[in-house]
Amino acid sequence: MEYRTLGRTGVQVSELCLGAMMFGAWGNPDHDDSIRIINRALDAGINFVDTADVYSAGESEEIVGKALVGKRDDVVLATKAHVPMGKDPNMRGNSRRWLVREVEASLRRLQTDWIDLYQIHRPDPATDIDETLGALTDLVRAGKIRYFGSSTFPASQIVEAQWTAETRQRERFVTEQPPYSLLVRGIEAEVLPTAQKYRMGVIPWSPLAGGWLTGKWRLGQDAPSSSRADRIPGRYDLGLEANQRKLAAADALAVLAEDTGITLIEMALAFVLRHPAVTSPIVGPRTMEQLESQLGAVDVTLSTDVLDRIDEIVPPGTTFSGADAGYVPPAITDAQLRRR
Repeated sequence: MEYRTLGRTGVQVSELCLGAMMFGAWGNPDHDDSIRIINRALDAGINFVDTADVYSAGESEEIVGKALVGKRDDVVLATKAHVPMGKDPNMRGNSRRWLVREVEASLRRLQTDWIDLYQIHRPDPATDIDETLGALTDLVRAGKIRYFGSSTFPASQIVEAQWTAETRQRERFVTEQPPYSLLVRGIEAEVLPTAQKYRMGVIPWSPLAGGWLTGKWRLGQDAPSSSRADRIPGRYDLGLEANQRKLAAADALAVLAEDTGITLIEMALAFVLRHPAVTSPIVGPRTMEQLESQLGAVDVTLSTDVLDRIDEIVPPGTTFSGADAGYVPPAITDAQLRRR
């Protein structure tokens, strides 16, 4: 395992980040087994762990907290806030009121005095970005968090946040966590170049495209079942034309991996690792077997010929399904914003 500098922070993080979304009710409800997986990742050299308050309604943070007892100083720990955590309309979003409250809840669940990287899970059109940056800056100065970042922000909002931080003398987003994989390449057009311009660390989520790049999605075979497919059918329903095109691409990529002599999982992760803007893609195993299948990707180097063939199968900047983009602006989802 090699280490890379996280943006301009000087912090060294492993080239793979362990994602904890599947620890808890959303994936693996066995706390002891989840902790064993975390320990195996740490033993393999991973020193970067990412979770979120919303994952299994806080259970993921609790599992990570238990796993890191006695090891906290050796781990760069990241979590996120924004997604609703209750029925109260103020238990969500990017307001000062919520972030100051929720960071304390995450600290308790994680059994720690500080969070290394506190991320805003999605943009919040109802909250001025200066409100959010001001609250996060105060949390840094209070010692609750060390740095903060964004997740799934469009390039324009990344720029706005950087400009606001400079003009209002706030601390700034030092990382962006976007969706990126062989099947979800939309961020190559603007988000990744923008992150490079501002020297932000990039921590891509879902480098296996939510399971599409595990080798289980093949033409002529039944679609595998999963809890994620039930939760977000728009990303998996083969009745949708976009997902049919995604399936054809996944199958072609699987054939390419076989011809190259590596697994599709290794090729998928090695592809994301190869982009010069990327710091550390997030792997999110549910089982020990899944983790083991992903660790070897750090030893894979894709040749120019393989990368060119990938570009033929999925052209740069292509995202087959809008559901894979992770965030759709209100200007698209709310018809009233498009009509006088």
